[in-house]
Amino acid sequence: MTDTFRSYLALAFGILCIGFSAIFVRWADAPGPVAAFYRMSITAVVLAIPFIRHRRRQARKASDVPLSREEIAVALAGGLFFASDLVFWNTGILISGATNPTLMGNTAPLWVGLGALIFFREKLPGVFWVGLTMAMAGAALVLGLDVLADFSLGLGTLFGLIAGIFYGGYFLITQRGRRTMDTLTYFWLAAFSATILLFIATRILNQPLLGYSRFTYLNFLAMGLLVQVFGQFSFSYALGYLPASAVAPVGMAQPVATAILAWPLLGETISPLQAVGGVTVLAGVFIVQRSRLAATAEESVQRTAPSYNK
Repeated sequence: MTDTFRSYLALAFGILCIGFSAIFVRWADAPGPVAAFYRMSITAVVLAIPFIRHRRRQARKASDVPLSREEIAVALAGGLFFASDLVFWNTGILISGATNPTLMGNTAPLWVGLGALIFFREKLPGVFWVGLTMAMAGAALVLGLDVLADFSLGLGTLFGLIAGIFYGGYFLITQRGRRTMDTLTYFWLAAFSATILLFIATRILNQPLLGYSRFTYLNFLAMGLLVQVFGQFSFSYALGYLPASAVAPVGMAQPVATAILAWPLLGETISPLQAVGGVTVLAGVFIVQRSRLAATAEESVQRTAPSYNK
């Protein structure tokens, strides 16, 4: 079995794990911040020993440089954005179901592109704006249909869209943090930060962390292990062997997987117009991702190509 084949298997497994995420949230039927707290706290606990061992190995290397305050602050900020993403996304799922908030949460690449334009002065090709327009038109259609059906449904879908904005912010911060930190170090610090912030949020909102059914706790465990640890690790593994241009479009399969799973497991269905809106959103996001990947590749070639100017 080749590394490439293993990588595509890892991608498929990762999609399946992450596709179940919204299902577990619905099955747990706990407040959004509570479900998010357990998801991140379990992740932080499971990865604590590997993180400590990894930092000790790094410290023994002569070339190792201790983490600076700025690096730690960046990782903690990443945790803040990821925690906010989970709170809005989980809450949206509880209000509107698994499918539409998950679709809206996957608009993150749109906000990443806009954030890169504003904060990093990244040049965006014209086709990016075509994709952005398509995705937002599809999102407006899905959101409008939910509002017309029931205002609360529209609110849950809107929460999914807000979650996508925070998720995009998390990606931008991660892009900054990964310049100087390895994956495990950044990932654990962000998970630890998110756990602390989510614990504070549950205390402020007076949401209980104990007293749930065994079934609910099993779903919390599945969120932390199956989704956050195994699902995210599978994507990280695939990125080690496959180009981002191959991994990024596959990552868009999450809302599709969730919609397929939500039909038999949650009894959720979507109307033809909602399907049109969803496909339009995904098509727009796909165009946005491809345009940015192509621009990044071209910029890389230009930086490494020999100069013939005198």
